[in-house]
Parts: sequence; structure tokens; C-alpha cells
Amino acid sequence: MNGLPSTLRENLAGTGDLSTSKLDALENVSLHAGESYVAAAIRAGVVSEEKLLETLAKSLHLGYTRLGDLAIDESVRSRVPTKVVFQYDVMPTRWENGSLTVATNDPFNLAMIECLRMLTQSRIQLVLSPLSDIRNAMKRHYGVGADTLDQLLQKNVLDLDNAAPLPEKSDVASNDQEASVVKFVNQIIAEAYKERATDIHIEPMEEDLRIRYRVDGVLQQVPVPPQLKRFQAAIISRIKVMAQMDIAERRLPQDGRINVRSGGAEIDVRVSTIPTAHGESVSLRLLMRTSIFLGLDKLGLAGDDEKIIRKLVELSHGIVLVTGPTGSGKSTSLYAFLSSINSVEQRIITIEDPIEYQLAGVNQMQARPDIGLTFASGLRHILRQDPDVIMVGEIRDLDTAEIAVRAALTGHLVFSTLHTNDAAGAVTRLLDMGIEPFLVSSSVEALIAQRLVRTICPRCREEYTPDPELLVEVGYPEPHVGQQFFRGRGCEECRMTGFRGRLGIYEILVMRENLRPLIIGRAASSTIKTAAVANGMRTLRDDGWIKVRAGITTIEEVARVTQEDEALVSG
Repeated sequence: MNGLPSTLRENLAGTGDLSTSKLDALENVSLHAGESYVAAAIRAGVVSEEKLLETLAKSLHLGYTRLGDLAIDESVRSRVPTKVVFQYDVMPTRWENGSLTVATNDPFNLAMIECLRMLTQSRIQLVLSPLSDIRNAMKRHYGVGADTLDQLLQKNVLDLDNAAPLPEKSDVASNDQEASVVKFVNQIIAEAYKERATDIHIEPMEEDLRIRYRVDGVLQQVPVPPQLKRFQAAIISRIKVMAQMDIAERRLPQDGRINVRSGGAEIDVRVSTIPTAHGESVSLRLLMRTSIFLGLDKLGLAGDDEKIIRKLVELSHGIVLVTGPTGSGKSTSLYAFLSSINSVEQRIITIEDPIEYQLAGVNQMQARPDIGLTFASGLRHILRQDPDVIMVGEIRDLDTAEIAVRAALTGHLVFSTLHTNDAAGAVTRLLDMGIEPFLVSSSVEALIAQRLVRTICPRCREEYTPDPELLVEVGYPEPHVGQQFFRGRGCEECRMTGFRGRLGIYEILVMRENLRPLIIGRAASSTIKTAAVANGMRTLRDDGWIKVRAGITTIEEVARVTQEDEALVSG
């Protein structure tokens, strides 16, 4: 179809929904080879997809629908082969009286209509729907990679549970079966990247193979085809080949690494396998190099907290510790701190395990405990390299802690992390390791606790009134008159969670003179925390309430990530 036929123009004009100028523009749309008219019109920016489809539906006397979370019976879906659904981007939605209703965004694809009619031996009734709705419905009902697995099944392949391991990458393209497994694994990783997942877990169950993504810190099960268990051995073998792991060793845990590209972005994938009762469980951690370069203004710091951080990173010596559980964004914060002071005047050296992201201009060293290169030994050698700033991935033992303290006291600025619940708890942890109290009080300049809260999806954000009992239960300050609360209703954009993206909440304990005697006297962390709050420190939960008042996150989300944070009431 080239341009806009006069009869269709008349029909579109008859709806009264499009101006003459838009109709003229639609008439002059040029199509690329193999491109549908609807796709070309959207590409040209003449009109939005939703507006165009609604108008086309009205002019062609077709239905228009948003599939959303529409439940579609399996008996309807099974009438159209999976391969055809994915080939033509269509979604069967209803079967009634010998007529199959199919959602499409291209009503002019006669080959698709004829193919469906022949395969189903029924009348085809089209309804128009945005392409994103159709593809989300395809993933939800058929599963990620369903078309690829369907091709494997069509080839009547052998039982892959006992299949030989896949050959190296260079040999894979020569075998259709193996190429399909390669494609499926690539689809799983590409889909995870698209969904902003940080982890992929491939978990063998007794009857199926479960795949879950961790998105915004929360695990979400991925819809997969029901036959996936058959291909378990081949899928896991393929991942092990990509990660250069021993594909014959299935009894011991293994670690590996994959470098892949998706949509022009470079992704480092850390792979870990462990043997379980029903086969090897595989975890893949996705590290997007491009996502780490955040400025301090992108971390979610309140205005006054950002000023404090900017002063801390410009200190000439001392220790700044970032604390929090695994996955709370500590590494991201440290990289942001280093990026803000990275210059030709500063010699910055890090020792990490592993090096998660590469910073231009920073000397980064990978810890290798298996050959004796531990944090402690690496830190000793760093001190002979004339550094101005040092970053240690984590202080895990007394040896590392002692060297870090010595470095701070001899004129170096040291950044590192600790696994503690709050800022004051880091003091207790250092003392428990065996560091003398006077050394802690004189070397530590600041302790920063942090968590990540999910932010409300902007597409489905809505105002609501929270339950007053909930406000009391979580210790929310008395709301002022007219205060608004927001939440996400749930939409396709956020996978019906109501959240999209994450932001940090912080608790910054700056070492003041009134805190040093408490540390030297080995006071309890709760006593230190109370004194810090009296100095003006905001707790994690208090900082979370600021984000709630700004309409960034929800009360429930802040309460979820700060459960261990005791509400402090200063006298």
C-alpha cells in the first residue's frame, strides 16, 4: 500500500477526528520496504499510534481495544500457532460462533488475514490495538522466547535433558537446534535489559524451569512457555559456554562472566551456578556500564545532604563509610563520589571485588584472594603508589580496617563500605572488629547509611488518602492540612506494580565533637544515633518521609525498606 487511497481518506475525513493538514500529511507518507502503513505514519510523526488506530477503527467499522491485563483463554490462543502470532504481531482474543477475533495494529496486512483464515478455518474479525499492548500480551500469555521454543518443538528435536553440551559459539550457527537455544538465551538477557532488571534467576523445579527477574529490587516471575523444562540442560549449557565455565562440571558451584551488547549498550553479566536437587540453578547479575555515571544530584540526596556530601568528598584525609545491606546502592554512591572529584590533580586508586564499572582516569584493581591479593594486601600496595584518594570495595576484617585507618591518619581520603543497618551501627562494627575507639573517633569523618526506595510510576500516578491507622503505625509525622499523598495505580508500563525506577534515601552521620567522647567510651549505637539526631541528622525514615511528601514514593515503600530503623524522638 503506497500513500493513502482516496476512499480511505474520505472515510477518515468522515470521522471528523483528523484535520485536513493531518490527512494531507497521511496521504504523503512514504513506506520503507516491508513497512506497514501504520508503522510508516507513526514513524513520520503525523499522528500518535493511539489516535491513528482509533480513527482507523471508526472509519473501517472495526473495534478498538486496549488489551491491558485482559485474560485470554488458552483454548482461544491455541487456535493460532505461536510462530504465526510472533511473526505477524497479532493476538487472538476471542472465539465465538465460528469467528476468531484477533488484535492487530495493521488492518491492511492481507497476507496476515489470509494466513489466519486458512490456519484456523474460520472467519477473522479484526480489532485494532497498539503494538505495545499486543507485544505485552504476547509475553504475558505465551512467555518470553515462546516463538523460539516453538521452532525447536516443530523440528521434533530429541529430549534435551540428556543432550550433549553445546559446542563453542563459532560452531553454534551451523546447527538449527543449537542456534535456537542460543537465540532463546539471548532473548532472556535482552528482555531483562529492556525491563531494567538487575538479576536473572533460572531455577530448576521438579516439573518446570522457573525464570525470575529482579526489577527495582523486587523479584518478578517471567512468563515462560510450559515446555521450557525440556530444554533445561541445553539452556544452562549455553550460558556456561558464554561464561567460559566448565560445561561438564555439574556437581560444584561455578562463577563466570559474559560481555554482551543490547541496543547499543554494553552489559557485563556475572554468572553464578550452584547444583540443586533438580539441576543447576543459574544467577546472572546484569551490570550496565552506562547507568553508573550519576552525578551527586541524581542520587536522590536532599539539598542540604548534597552540600554535606560535596564537602566530605573534598576533604584531604579521613574515612567516609557507606553502609547498608546488599543491593542498597552503595557501589553506585561510591562511584558517584569518585566521579565528582575525578580530575588530573587527583590520583585515585581503588581495590574492588569485582570491578563493577570502569571509571576513566581512575586506577582500579581487582581483588584476587585465590592468589593472595586480598583487600588488605592490595591496600598495602596502594599506599606505596602515592594516592590522594583510595576506595576499598568493602571492609571485611580487622586487617583491612587497620590499614584503612592508618591511611586516613597519614593524609589519605578513604572511601569504603560496611554491611550495617544504620550509620551509627558502623561505629559498633569497627569496634567489634578490634579497632581502638580513639582511632575510630579520630579517623572516621562520616558514616552514610542508605536504602533504595521504588519511585511511583509517572504514567499511573494518582492521588489517594492513606489509612490513618497506617500513618500512626509507621510513625508518620502529623500530616499538615492539604498535604497530598500519591501512589501508582498499576499499568503495563510498570508491569502493574505502580513503581518504576528507584531512588536513594540517606542517613548521614557527620563526626562532631560531641560524638567523639561517646565513641571513646564505647557507647551503644542507639546512644550515638540519638546524639547525632540532636545534631540535626535525619534518619533513613525521616528522609523517606521527605520523598513521600514530594510525591516521589509511597508510605508503604519507605516503611518496607526501613523496618529496622527505630523511630527516634529527640527531647
